[in-house]
Amino acid sequence: MNFEDKFEAYMEKEKGSSRSTLSAYISDIREFTDFLAERGKEPEQAVNSDVAAYVMSLTDMGKSNATVNRRLASLRGFYSYLLMIGAVKVNPTTGIKSTRISRKELEYLSISEVEQLLDIKDDTAAGLRDRAMLELMYATGIRASEVCNANISDIDLRIGFISVKSGGKTRMVPIGRPARAALKEYLLQARPELLKKKDDTGALFLSYIGERLTRQGVWKILKQRGDEAGLTDKLSPQILRNSFAAHMVQNGADIKSLQDILGHEDITATRIYLSLTKNRIIDVYDKAFPRA
Repeated sequence: MNFEDKFEAYMEKEKGSSRSTLSAYISDIREFTDFLAERGKEPEQAVNSDVAAYVMSLTDMGKSNATVNRRLASLRGFYSYLLMIGAVKVNPTTGIKSTRISRKELEYLSISEVEQLLDIKDDTAAGLRDRAMLELMYATGIRASEVCNANISDIDLRIGFISVKSGGKTRMVPIGRPARAALKEYLLQARPELLKKKDDTGALFLSYIGERLTRQGVWKILKQRGDEAGLTDKLSPQILRNSFAAHMVQNGADIKSLQDILGHEDITATRIYLSLTKNRIIDVYDKAFPRA
């Protein structure tokens, strides 16, 4: 049994860790051991500079600070265990600081601005597609890349779910009634027209030439419809995703459920939306309490 397996058994038996937690831990540790293998080292041979180099490599790959911190936490736990059983004499993660997570103010649309955006008075094939796409993005908080990768087979309009594939994982996300209605109208009336005589690959959203919509295409649609709604320079896929999350939190959604819906690897990335709840409580207090 290798060290990863021994650590997994220890965490399950002694710490009572859940299967999902164990899976995340072991995945993180194996990524690091693969990194070490490329440097010709075994886990017990790692030194401080190896961990520092690994953290730098994650940053270079564009991993979020929350993801880097979670993987570093996994390594700390792993090497604490190796130190405890005598497999190493020094913990190589000692002195490696977690990266600071930015807390910049979130940009998102108000509910009235979302309603302006979704009020698309265009019944052409492109108009029906755009309305369906924007309704889906707001209703689910899915990313632009996930919109582009979505297939017709991923959605169930009867039950009201979309199966979202990202990062080798799949999550089921509910779809609200207005988005389901817009999608149904698009699939019945607009998509066949957009497909023209192209071979049908099953892509959910198609461009004007009948091919799978690209990220650039999504951005172009957002720019056009944003300008029409008077939201110039205030719209992007991330802002629409933030708007979904903000409105969910402000209406009582719990943070763990929101993490699952958004597909965040680490709940730290989801917790940034909690500040919106605090701001709302302050607003309510200021308006309602006579001595605020």
